[in-house]
Amino acid sequence: MQVVDSIRGFRKALDEERRAGRSVALVPTMGALHAGHTSLIDAATRRCDVVAATVFVNPLQFAAGEDLSRYPRPFDADVALAERHGASYVFAPSVEEMYPGGVRTTVHVEELADVLEAAARPGHFDGVATVVAKLFNAAGPVTAFFGEKDWQQLQVVRRMTGDLSFPVEIISCPTVRAEDGLALSSRNAYLDDAERAAAPVIYRALCTAAALVSDGTSEVARLRDAMRATIAAEPLVHLEYAEALHAHDEIRLLVAARVGTTRLIDNLGVRI
Repeated sequence: MQVVDSIRGFRKALDEERRAGRSVALVPTMGALHAGHTSLIDAATRRCDVVAATVFVNPLQFAAGEDLSRYPRPFDADVALAERHGASYVFAPSVEEMYPGGVRTTVHVEELADVLEAAARPGHFDGVATVVAKLFNAAGPVTAFFGEKDWQQLQVVRRMTGDLSFPVEIISCPTVRAEDGLALSSRNAYLDDAERAAAPVIYRALCTAAALVSDGTSEVARLRDAMRATIAAEPLVHLEYAEALHAHDEIRLLVAARVGTTRLIDNLGVRI
């Protein structure tokens, strides 16, 4: 396992791996690794010869008043966990390394970066697209692994990758959940015991709407109402949005809610 903190060193290391004939995977993360992240590393090790995980808390993804300063940063534990799951490299640059001279150029993806999460968190997806573009540029030709929990982020990254012609293949991996259905997230650590007990209502809301889809309902208003009613029954959880989108051969159900002061998102795809 090698920890690399410079873009130049990261690019050199992965170029050497490719010259040796080895395929390279990239798993971008903001650290605070959990089983959701390690499932991506596991998937990457099954598909590619060399896996590079990134650990970088990207300030561009946080709006004023969000949790940048308290975002968990257990770096040594992250490195150890990535190594146990087969990563060969951890790229852990400083903010100064990623944004020398400050932020002067950003990437904006039209349409996808203007609704849902983007409406709730203005500028968030510009931050995501910008940092992922920089990571792809540093890594070179790779297969990149992203989780479906951040579904809108996944769509933004796919669109950006195609539009900017990055030599990167995007692989999506299923959301990893606790036994009670709560999607694993680094922000779950902020929940107290009562909030943690209440949080799975988000998944139950998605499942309620998914059952309606399976029974033949595709009317968006009915699906939204079902999710809203389920979450309204839990007083510790306050809904921000519940949405149902027709996407190719499925309906994608999406929820954002606050559990206490912690904002959580989740989604579920149901084939039509």
